[in-house]
Amino acid sequence: MKEKVSQISINESWQKNLATLINHQRLRSFPLALEDFLATLCAFDTFLMVTYKKSFKPIILSPAAPAEQSKTLQIYVNHSYVLDPLFNAIQNGISSGVTRLAEIMPDSFESTEYYQSCYQDFGLVDEIDLIVYLDNNVTCAVTLGRKDSLGAITRAELNSLNDIFPVINALIRQFWLSQASEYIQYEKSDGPMKQALNSFASGVLTQREREITGLILRGHSSKAIADMLNISVGTVKVHRKNIHTRLNTSTHSEIFTLFLAHLSELESTQVS
Repeated sequence: MKEKVSQISINESWQKNLATLINHQRLRSFPLALEDFLATLCAFDTFLMVTYKKSFKPIILSPAAPAEQSKTLQIYVNHSYVLDPLFNAIQNGISSGVTRLAEIMPDSFESTEYYQSCYQDFGLVDEIDLIVYLDNNVTCAVTLGRKDSLGAITRAELNSLNDIFPVINALIRQFWLSQASEYIQYEKSDGPMKQALNSFASGVLTQREREITGLILRGHSSKAIADMLNISVGTVKVHRKNIHTRLNTSTHSEIFTLFLAHLSELESTQVS
């Protein structure tokens, strides 16, 4: 039986690019060197490097220049990240390594208003995430996005990323040890977005109904919510009916609209 040759071993440029990446591990230019190196192993249209900390908004490490950040990306970082599957997977303790959005997103994610009004604008058909835990509080995610022209990632490309991940993991951690102070000065509190999820419909919905509303906004189906809360699907459906009755809504979109209005009120309060 012919032994399968790794994508890494047949790519002539990866060794030179790895050496360059190592040379940049303690420099601000490391994210750009990382992007160049990963491009020798896997095709992608978009590259994003972000750090997440529980009590703060995400910090974009690359693309660092605001002019290079799309309006959708800025909306994501300032507001919508709390509804994002990757952010929630990290909050729930996903293991470090290589994963795809398709593996971690809620079962009804593509039907959510967040997906329809924000995430879909990225135009991706596949998202590959490299997750690195920098310390007990901070996590780095490198996201490689693929659009229609590339399609889904190939098995060979995915194998190459998994093979090299221990090296990438170590280098990103070294980069953060030397450069963290350059970024944390830009840290901002998580602002009204997280507060909005915690306080939305307070005094109107019960605590359980608010919990279920948050899961609905993130894209979980009734069955998934039932499994997560260890209750029956029928009970979830009763809660959903009560939620619509109390909020005077009939669709997910209307709940999302009310949530955005609540968010706007919190933002206005903080500004004033």
